[in-house]
This record gives sequence, C-alpha cells and structure tokens, in this order.
Amino acid sequence: MATTWQQSTFRGSDPDDLGASEDFRTPFDDRLLRPVNWNLLTSDEAEAEWLDLNAWVEWLRHAFGLPPTVVPPYWHRHDELVWELSALHTHWLNSYDPDASASAPCAWMRDFADARNRLREWVSTCGTKLDRDRPTRQTAWPGEPPAVASLEAVIEDRTADFVQFVIEDVEARQQIEDQYAASA
Repeated sequence: MATTWQQSTFRGSDPDDLGASEDFRTPFDDRLLRPVNWNLLTSDEAEAEWLDLNAWVEWLRHAFGLPPTVVPPYWHRHDELVWELSALHTHWLNSYDPDASASAPCAWMRDFADARNRLREWVSTCGTKLDRDRPTRQTAWPGEPPAVASLEAVIEDRTADFVQFVIEDVEARQQIEDQYAASA
C-alpha cells in the first residue's frame, strides 16, 4: 500500500486548513475505541470525530475506488450516511488494532461488503449525487404537517462545504453547552 490513511488525509488540501490538530488521532492511539453517538458529543468531541471520520472516509474511498453511489461528496450532510460510515470506521479501527484477532480484518471485509450495499441504498434514498445534493426527503405521517420540499444545490467545493458544516455543527453544540452551563 502506497499511503496510509493518515498520510492521505484531505487529499489536495492542507490538513491545517481544515482544523486538524497536532493530536490528530491515529488508528492505534491510547483512546478507548467506542461507538460514536453523534447525538451526545460535546463540541470538542464532535470536531475531533468529524475530522477523524472525514480523513478516514477520504482514505476509504480512494483505497477501495468507491464511486459516489456508495460514498458521495456530501456524505457529511446526511445523517444516515454519517451513522453508517461512523460505525464502519469504528469497526475498522477495532479490526486493524494490533491487539485484534488475526481474522478480524476478514470480518471487517465481510461487513464492509454488507455496508456498501446499505450505503448504496442510503445514497439512492437520500438523493445526493456527485455534483448535486439535497436534504434527505422526509415523509410526513398522518396528522403531521406536510414535509417541506427541498431543492437540489450544485456541489462546487466539497472541502469548503465540509469545513463550514463542521464549524456550524461545533458552534451549535457549543451554544447548547453554554446554555446548559448558564442554567446550572
């Protein structure tokens, strides 16, 4: 293998421009590997998880030649893709850990095949494409107000959008943390 996923981080971009820090995670750092519950992350945790997941997804799509029908550019804007890729990432970290079973990578590859099928289904359902994106359509249940129609937007700069998305997510989480601290 020519590069590791850490070396190929943000292909064509400077990781410093994306907020990657000196303590950017490696697959074998000392942190306890755990599933990521995106609903419960603090602002600091979310920033680290977004950057780590983005770097890994970049590596994954290049290492396996994944088309945008499996991993589209705006995967980060679709919860269903974030949760799936995050679970796959955690599974990969555990499978390739030096203390993992020698057969763990085979299990990851088998699960990766299943995940690719789910990712194709999610991408098809949410409607994101290589050059355009729209929010995932929601179906209103009886008694709910009708779902708001959403328009497709042209994808002009995936990296700039990712950076802005993470900034907004981290700021929103920080605001919640600040409100909680002020009420305590």
